[in-house]
Amino acid sequence: MGAQTQALVSAKWLANMIKRNLVGTRLRVLDTSWYLPMMKRDGKKEFARSHIPGASFFDIDECSDRSSEFDHMLPTERFFADYVGGLGVGNDSHVVVYDASDFGAFTCTRVWWMFRLFGHPRVSVLDGGFRNWVREGHPVSGAHSRPEAARFTVTKKNSCWVKSYEDIRGNIEAQRFQVVDVRPYERFCGDEPEPREGVRSGHIPGSKCMPFFNFVDGEGMMLSTEELRRFFEKSQVDLNRPICGSCGSGVTACHMVLAAHLCGAPEASVYDGSWYEWFTKAPPEHIVSKASMKKIT
Repeated sequence: MGAQTQALVSAKWLANMIKRNLVGTRLRVLDTSWYLPMMKRDGKKEFARSHIPGASFFDIDECSDRSSEFDHMLPTERFFADYVGGLGVGNDSHVVVYDASDFGAFTCTRVWWMFRLFGHPRVSVLDGGFRNWVREGHPVSGAHSRPEAARFTVTKKNSCWVKSYEDIRGNIEAQRFQVVDVRPYERFCGDEPEPREGVRSGHIPGSKCMPFFNFVDGEGMMLSTEELRRFFEKSQVDLNRPICGSCGSGVTACHMVLAAHLCGAPEASVYDGSWYEWFTKAPPEHIVSKASMKKIT
């Protein structure tokens, strides 16, 4: 399939693949829907009612390091391989990921990034997600049968695409890479609270803000490469220098990684623990907000 290495595929393309009964071992569709408690939505229950025909459900909470105190941190290579193999994904599968969020993309970019991190480049994001799929009038289904398990082996892990707390703290002085925070600007500044109780808003010293929902248009479709480049330029983020994405818990940061990839910078990394880990571990002087800046002055 020529689309195997394309980062984005259209609803029209996927609908054609489904119409030709090509969803199977070579083409797997995964619904990755997950929502914050404040959104009052249940991705798994919604999937059971309505999803793209032939899709399986990828649970980002389940496919994570369950021993961590932080949400959906990366699982081990073995766990990831067993998990996606159980969804019928093999090393030859072209995987298409989507979610049903109102943004057009919310969690699916995280799963796109995970597949690539674990050495599987044959993965694409459905442009516009389930929202656009329905808008274009493509079929939906409530029927689901678990696909036959496949053998998936992690042949390569791009470990440099993941940053730890120690990496981010050391970078404050070293400035080896740019940190891009994709949370809303109001949370980045400390003007609005975080959705998690007990976590104050603010940002990592020296980081730039590129809200994740600004990578898509009003219909939830990914911006053109030219528009994405302008967004990076306006945000004073240099695509020719190393970039690391951060957010609340390492999920929407992957929107920036996808955008950078589309702009010809495929090596962007993610701070897996993101703001929730940073707030928990960082010293007070490294929790930057308008309130802390006022105290300093």
